[in-house]
Amino acid sequence: MGEQRSEGEVRAGDALEASGVAYTITRHGRVSSLAEAAAARGVEPADIVKTIVVRRGDDDFLLVLVPGDRTISWPKLRALLGVSRLSMPDAATAKDVTGYERGTITPFGSITEWPVVADSRVRGRTVSIGAGAHGVAATVDGDELVRALSATVADVTEAEGGATD
Repeated sequence: MGEQRSEGEVRAGDALEASGVAYTITRHGRVSSLAEAAAARGVEPADIVKTIVVRRGDDDFLLVLVPGDRTISWPKLRALLGVSRLSMPDAATAKDVTGYERGTITPFGSITEWPVVADSRVRGRTVSIGAGAHGVAATVDGDELVRALSATVADVTEAEGGATD
């Protein structure tokens, strides 16, 4: 018999299926680092795409897709969105607005369909994105991911540690 899938994994899987994006699911145990996650998924750290919840205002959020080896560049993201202030909600708020706990957040099956911004480095490569449960990921074509989510694509990240490139 197959293993029991969590409600989040079912929701994400249904949304992935409905998106028409070709995907492969990878299941692995909990991991404690980006390097461990990449090794378990058979990809490079840069090919893991983190989904970050960002607050624009009261009850106004967006999801930012960030390559694993990068971090949000707040000045770039603020300029793209034309706002002077953005913040990251706490874990409880992120779960309230997506239906997923931190470490499992994905745009697929979020309880509210928030706008998505994808860093330009997501395109043109195969990426691994969370699939609604710890240790569960979907490997997809980055261009298809952007298309399926109607994501705005822009350079909104910087190397870990704030280095520019």
